[in-house]
Amino acid sequence: MSDVVEKLEDAALAVVAGLVTVAALVPYASIIVSTFINGFKAVSAVGLWDFLTSLPPAPGSGGYGGVGPSLAGTLMLTAVSTALGVPLSLLIALLTTEFPRNPFSKLIKGLVKGLLELPTIMAGMVIYTIVVIPMGTPSVLAGALALTVVMLPYVTTYFETYLGSVPRAYREAGYAIGLSRAGVVWRVALPLVKRGVLVGSLIGVSRALGETAPLLFTLGAARYYYPSSITGPGDSISLLIYNFAMMPYPNLQSVAWGAALILLASYLVVSLAIHLCVRGVEA
Repeated sequence: MSDVVEKLEDAALAVVAGLVTVAALVPYASIIVSTFINGFKAVSAVGLWDFLTSLPPAPGSGGYGGVGPSLAGTLMLTAVSTALGVPLSLLIALLTTEFPRNPFSKLIKGLVKGLLELPTIMAGMVIYTIVVIPMGTPSVLAGALALTVVMLPYVTTYFETYLGSVPRAYREAGYAIGLSRAGVVWRVALPLVKRGVLVGSLIGVSRALGETAPLLFTLGAARYYYPSSITGPGDSISLLIYNFAMMPYPNLQSVAWGAALILLASYLVVSLAIHLCVRGVEA
């Protein structure tokens, strides 16, 4: 009798867990489906290539357009912020894992952890104060610096986790053959966690792709011409979505849906790459 009761309890628990899971996934599924349907309509109206390269339409014109300058700005932002954030995160992770008891290391680690609690819009306001105002203009560089501040704690934490997982015996073997501490790091530790470093870098890319708040005061929302340099104003896909979605013009809202589809596809590609790399790490 007790076995029957236990089986019924297990079955009931499985049903409840399944229903809760489905209830939690329904909102995400509805967002994905809505984005795909409305975004596909917007992209197909002009064609994929034209949507990715052409300028947005004029407000209320009734015409269709694309996200060319915003896409170019997103690529520039992602490249610059990743080029700044990943090496800096790796250096901080090396400092905190190789010298965990050093007072300076503890201070840096505390500051980086504190950035996790910092509202992302505050990062944008700080960069606005120390970069945009002195330069006299918003810029891709300022936006990239704001994104670097946002991604730094996440990428650093991931790097620390993998660097800390290197067996001590491997480090001692490196010292035994005469390697210095730097030699052990570069020739023993980092090669062992290179997949983890790649995953952390992709996580940084995903953070840079979707952030909007840090760019409100730093980037400039210049979406009707292509950015010519990182010191000039630019735009991003996420910022375009934020602005156009609130516009009372159907043609701009349509572009926002198409941009959301492009952003969703980018996330799926990065997520797939992360999944493949994580499988390689676990293997």
